[in-house]
Amino acid sequence: MPTVSEAPRRLLQDCFAVFDHQTPAGLCGCCWALRPRYKRLVDNIFPEDPEDGLVKANMEKLTFFALSAPEKLDRIAAYLSERLTRELNRHRYGYVCIAMEALEQLLLACHCQSINLLVESFLSTLRLLLETDKPHLHILATNSFVKFANIEEDTPSYHRSYDFFVSRFSEMCHSDHEDPDVQIKIRVSGIRGLQGVVRKTVDDELQVNIWEPRHMEQIVPALLVNLQQHTQTNSESPAEQTEVCFRELLGRAAYGHINNAIRPVLMHLDSHRLWEGRSFAVQCFQIIMYSIQSQHSHLVIQQLLGHLDANSRSAASVRAGIVEVLSEAAVIEATGSLRQSVDYELTGYYDNARKRRTTSKEEKTLQDAVIKTIGSFANTLPIYQRSEVMLFIMGKIPVPGIYPALGAPNAGFEGSRMIQVMLLKSLLQVSERYESSNLLTALPSSFLEPLLSFTLMEDPEIRLLVLSILTSLIDRHQNTARLKTVSVVFDVSLLELKEDRCSRQDSLFMRKHAQRLYRHVYLACKEESSGRSHYQALFTLLAVLSVELANEEVVVDLIRLVLALQELALSHHECLSVVNRCGIHAVCAAFLNLLSQLGPPPPLHLHVTQVIESRQVEAPHLLPEDVFGETPRLPKGELKVDEAFLFVQSEICEALTGSSYSAHAECFNTPYIPQLTDEDRLSKRKSIGDVVSLQMDMDPQFCPDTQQKPETEQITFETLKNAIEDRGSAEEDERKRMQLVEKFQTAPFEEIAAYCGAKTSSLQSKLNQVFELIIRPPPSPSGQSPPRSTPIYEMKFPDLCVY
Repeated sequence: MPTVSEAPRRLLQDCFAVFDHQTPAGLCGCCWALRPRYKRLVDNIFPEDPEDGLVKANMEKLTFFALSAPEKLDRIAAYLSERLTRELNRHRYGYVCIAMEALEQLLLACHCQSINLLVESFLSTLRLLLETDKPHLHILATNSFVKFANIEEDTPSYHRSYDFFVSRFSEMCHSDHEDPDVQIKIRVSGIRGLQGVVRKTVDDELQVNIWEPRHMEQIVPALLVNLQQHTQTNSESPAEQTEVCFRELLGRAAYGHINNAIRPVLMHLDSHRLWEGRSFAVQCFQIIMYSIQSQHSHLVIQQLLGHLDANSRSAASVRAGIVEVLSEAAVIEATGSLRQSVDYELTGYYDNARKRRTTSKEEKTLQDAVIKTIGSFANTLPIYQRSEVMLFIMGKIPVPGIYPALGAPNAGFEGSRMIQVMLLKSLLQVSERYESSNLLTALPSSFLEPLLSFTLMEDPEIRLLVLSILTSLIDRHQNTARLKTVSVVFDVSLLELKEDRCSRQDSLFMRKHAQRLYRHVYLACKEESSGRSHYQALFTLLAVLSVELANEEVVVDLIRLVLALQELALSHHECLSVVNRCGIHAVCAAFLNLLSQLGPPPPLHLHVTQVIESRQVEAPHLLPEDVFGETPRLPKGELKVDEAFLFVQSEICEALTGSSYSAHAECFNTPYIPQLTDEDRLSKRKSIGDVVSLQMDMDPQFCPDTQQKPETEQITFETLKNAIEDRGSAEEDERKRMQLVEKFQTAPFEEIAAYCGAKTSSLQSKLNQVFELIIRPPPSPSGQSPPRSTPIYEMKFPDLCVY
């Protein structure tokens, strides 16, 4: 106890303490009313029972006081931090959460100019929570730090340090807690914390340089360890959160930061022997190449090449893994360079400020170099890796209506078309040296279907590239050079064609994809923009098919296709020019001349020769020598073809009788008709005007007969029968039956499903017509039919309607 002589001096000290807003140690400290107002406001936010949570009314008073007197913010934050420390030491974690919530609300409420008064106490409190051994406090502190990281500050800070948070969050990413659920939560919190540090520091030059090697060597391994976890599939799994954070980190990397970010990746893959697994290393660098800015991607290639040199004495599996990653990264970099070059060519500038000009010639030189590099590099890879490269390039080709247009926003359709052409040229470079004994692996459905869809594009250059790619992939014996010339005079025995017997895998490939190939050949011949080069490419494709994959069944199908093409050229329902019709006839003649010398019995070749000789005398414009020459000689006016110049189906069947082909000759009774699918939306699309006029023609209110009152139709058994069955003559029924049998035997599953779906829709449409007649209201006495009420199932309710 103080003596009597010391009492006045002690009382004076307590008074000064009150005026200085400090906690008095003597008599005045016992009086709560004499405490500073900010302390009383802070104390009032804590309830008697921590389970009741923050007292919101008192928190609003504290927030109002802090905003009214921002100079008190540092004292409020310091006192809140003091209260939190005291409750933490007493293990009263409910009050700890309340104090943390109050700090967060003050941070979010105060203005940017005064936030620095709060931040120091806030960060020291977070450090205190992160240093404990309680996982729930680590998660609480991380969530608060993420909220703080999302606040944009206008006032710079010169004295903050985030080194502790980088180390602590990285350590949390490596958590090995015995409880798996708690371990996942701690790791996810650590990842989110690192993401917050990156957001808070990467754009602030006054903060710690997050790109320094000492920080990258902590952050990158912590992310990669969690990126390897693929067992979790929900959005809160470490792998998902890590990929988001990793992409954001790399996306913010400037030119000088790329090496510091990539070096820890290489070190991690080395130390954990992840090159040999290949899949994770490839996935990791795919994320890197897609996340960094495209103009910096060459730095990653340089790093990989240097790392390959550094591992020249490593195991072959390690070097193979590095080479595979390098190939993937190189193709990604090349395709990105092509898109960038297209943007520059269309805009005329190679900078965003539009100060540095470029020309189409310069950009095309670059594009040709990149395309050649892709082909040269891919051809050094093993076969299976070339397949992956081709699949990758195919996935990057934009398709109007399916994939969004690539390139700059102002590039539009022309930019997408240019990218399509260049990527298809790159694909052609890879396919020209692609060698595979099994076409099922060389042309999987995931690659063949999108490739064939490009044969229906309106652009003739794209269609020609696709035909060349298909030919190069199917031609495994390099016969294309011998078959490029479209002629009816050459002798197959002099061509020295290299051919093997059709293997079982080849037969399976044709059974699976033959009808799709025939269909696209047929539709490609119908294109009005097809020229001499297209018909030559179509002949080469058919010739390679017959040499590489022909057996008895395939030969018969190819002959049926040729006969269908001949009928197409004769049809008056198709809007084909004389050039197109003569080109189709020339291709049919040249191909049948080739096919008849590859195995079928001599009578077939005799019939083909007779037709060709007749054309040479009286109709040379139906042969390739006149149609595809430098100066085509075509008839003027409408094309007329005599029956003597046509290949006759009955004579072809008779020529095959008695041979091994006769078992399949029954297929000639059913003419080849390509099945139309959804892919045809990529072919010649109707204009909006055509669609509108078609709707007007079909709409009754635009018909001239609408003034006439329709007679009431009686619903009878015959009406229902006709709605379900659409019968014609007996011959027509037999023809439809044969077509249906052939379709279900040879057509791919997609076409069968589409056909059945169309029949179902047709039946439903007819039944709807019957129902319309059944539920039609009785005629009104006035002679006017009342308006038809809308059924409930057809009503369209507003979006905000509560059901």
